[in-house]
Amino acid sequence: MRKALGWLLALTVLIGTLGTTAGAATAAEPTDIKDRLLSIPGMSLVQEKPYPGYRYFVLEYTQPVDHRHPDRGTFRQRITVLHKDTSRPTVFYTGGYNVSTTPSRREPTQIVDGNQVSLEYRFFTPSRPDPADWSTLDIWQAAADQHRVFQALKGIYSANWLATGGSKGGMTATYYERFYPRDMDGVVAYVAPNDVVNNEDSAYDRFFARVGTKECRDRLNAVQREALVRRGPLEKRYAAYAAEKGYTFDTIGGLDRAYEAVVLDYVWGFWQYSLLKDCDTVPADAATASDEAIWTSVDTISGFSAYTDQGLEPYLPYYYQAGTQLGAPTIHFPHIERRLIRYGYQPPRQYVPRSIPMRFRPAAMRDVDTWVRHHATHMLFVYGQNDPWGSERFRTGAGARDSYVLTAPGMNHGANVAGLVADQRRLATARILDWAGLPPATVAQAKPLARYDTRLDVRDAEREPALRP
Repeated sequence: MRKALGWLLALTVLIGTLGTTAGAATAAEPTDIKDRLLSIPGMSLVQEKPYPGYRYFVLEYTQPVDHRHPDRGTFRQRITVLHKDTSRPTVFYTGGYNVSTTPSRREPTQIVDGNQVSLEYRFFTPSRPDPADWSTLDIWQAAADQHRVFQALKGIYSANWLATGGSKGGMTATYYERFYPRDMDGVVAYVAPNDVVNNEDSAYDRFFARVGTKECRDRLNAVQREALVRRGPLEKRYAAYAAEKGYTFDTIGGLDRAYEAVVLDYVWGFWQYSLLKDCDTVPADAATASDEAIWTSVDTISGFSAYTDQGLEPYLPYYYQAGTQLGAPTIHFPHIERRLIRYGYQPPRQYVPRSIPMRFRPAAMRDVDTWVRHHATHMLFVYGQNDPWGSERFRTGAGARDSYVLTAPGMNHGANVAGLVADQRRLATARILDWAGLPPATVAQAKPLARYDTRLDVRDAEREPALRP
């Protein structure tokens, strides 16, 4: 009995000690946001940059190369945190490519006046495993990256979270929601393509037959055709340009292929990044325009560096995904004689070194499309009326709840909530505020909570070469 009492006394003392230790540990927990972020296992600081009203951090986070097999190595993934207050909502952004290390605020972040976590997509340097096992670059692995970052930060940012992104980033936000539907409280996906059947792209041909005005379409089509008519002299200029810049063409298979790819991107690139009023910048009479005028117009809109080895390399992960899961558009050119086109729209395989194996998996996009139609909840899709990428878009079905697909009139690949017509703008803003968990009175006002900041707020389409969403 005495031994039993002694054991109980010792246990009581131990419990008291543990309680005291736990209390001391709690008291010692970091309170500064930088220290709290760096207390997360696997998180390290690259740089802190000042910005009025915020703390901005560039960080790296350790991720498994293969989330299905975490024992197969890790890589460092770059993220940024625009910190306002841990009590505010948090917007989780990815562009689907590299992450910018300049402080910026996406539209939903301005609307909810919140924090913003931005994630670099896996395999975009420097967030690329070494050695690179390209089979681990798929939409599920990328969603798992986001899920782990969310889990790591949710303890600090405990209010509601919204996922967002534009173009490939909008696709990424949608795929994340499909695989981890319990993480986010809402999704705002901008100009997100949805190529459900990769070999059926007639929607794009219909788009180009009616976009804008006939006068503008005719002007663009004529310049594109003329660039192929003058292929000989303009390719000589292209060769000189490439030699001057040190550009090479090994991946695509030669200067001739690259030249045609740039020219065939021309009309698409105009509508992706320009507005109808910009037609005035296109040569009015292509047949009588100088070689200089044709070259300058094509270079300005498509970019003659796009399909060089040096232009392709930064976007290699995108082309790999386009050729394995995402799909890629193919369009026709009824205004150009067949004798002038040697290659047509070239598939993603043409833009990826042959040393990297690729196999297309058509089920991936069908799965996501079906899920969105039947299960989308708290999802907003925003498209631009004159954006080619909106030709094949996400649509909600009977099973969707509190989800919307809206189109901004006259807008391009930079379409946003601010560009919607008034009633749709109020609807979209109110839903974003509601999903962010803000009070009903705030939701009812349906206005952005933070003032527009010309330096911080991103509104234009992120400029990428044409044919990259």
